[in-house]
Amino acid sequence: MSVQPVRLGANQPPRFYRGGAAIAELRGVHCDGDYLPEDWVASTTTLFGSVEAGLSPLPNGRLLRDAVRSDPVLWLGAGHVAQFGADPALLVKLLDAGQRLPVHCHPSDFFAQRHLGCRFGKTEAWVVAGTSGPAPRVYLGFRSDVDAQAVRSWVSTQDRRTMLSALNGFPVKPGDAIFVPAGTPHAIGEGVFILELQQPTDLSVLLEWEGFTDPESGHLGLGYEVALECLDLSGWPADRLAYFARSSPLEGPVTRLLPEEAEQFFRAERLRADQPVEWEPSFAVLVVLDGGGVLRTGSDGGLRVRRGDTVLVPHGAGPARLEGDVVAVRCRPPAVGRN
Repeated sequence: MSVQPVRLGANQPPRFYRGGAAIAELRGVHCDGDYLPEDWVASTTTLFGSVEAGLSPLPNGRLLRDAVRSDPVLWLGAGHVAQFGADPALLVKLLDAGQRLPVHCHPSDFFAQRHLGCRFGKTEAWVVAGTSGPAPRVYLGFRSDVDAQAVRSWVSTQDRRTMLSALNGFPVKPGDAIFVPAGTPHAIGEGVFILELQQPTDLSVLLEWEGFTDPESGHLGLGYEVALECLDLSGWPADRLAYFARSSPLEGPVTRLLPEEAEQFFRAERLRADQPVEWEPSFAVLVVLDGGGVLRTGSDGGLRVRRGDTVLVPHGAGPARLEGDVVAVRCRPPAVGRN
């Protein structure tokens, strides 16, 4: 049995920060609100504390989560199912920072399993799809080692200026890719539009909440004394920052965007299909950033794609080939056997 790739519509649950215009522009649609800054693509993940919010429907109205559970090998492949079960182990987002996001971090697998009963933490990566404004920046990791008590003081008093100045801040441009291990304090600056790959959870610890939301929304129901235990307090030297935040030229048909360490969490390649790009059967989320072309698989005659399309490619679609004057990012689950 085979299943064809499907083009997915926008899936934008309301969030606590502004954004969404860049998503609408990419997709070529009207922006419906100021607080729709995230588009959860091919999502089988719910918002923290929600039963269904965040889940992606297929074009026929059925939830992707339910379709995958009904035939996981068809959607994900036998090797993936043997390791991860009926879970893609991946969440892809389009994220448009209409304002600077708060300083925050995410739990590791170990922390999530111990304190939240959740298999996955939230390591993530950003592929910069666009920028606007005079100084688009991101913030990643502490500049030097910090003391846990000092951080608790910053959080309790909401010393936002000190928190932000303690982080490495640097400018970004389209094409940059940044790997963000769980526990790393970070923030995304206003005017930065990213394609985000992450583990399939909505687990965030907000060090900074003032001006965004209420403090009870920031500690995952654990209290800050426990929640802040997931924070990486170490300083990031320049060589580590350069290794995890990199820029790659738009050369060649396939460019691996993330360091090898990321493959145990997810994989991302930029495809430049002025020559046909082929790949083996795999569950994948294809985000078309520029141009247009045709996605061909062994199960159909071809699906026309263009800038702004997000396409879900099931493992059961067979080998795939992307043709045309098109630039896209292919997002895939963890490499089997890497965990």
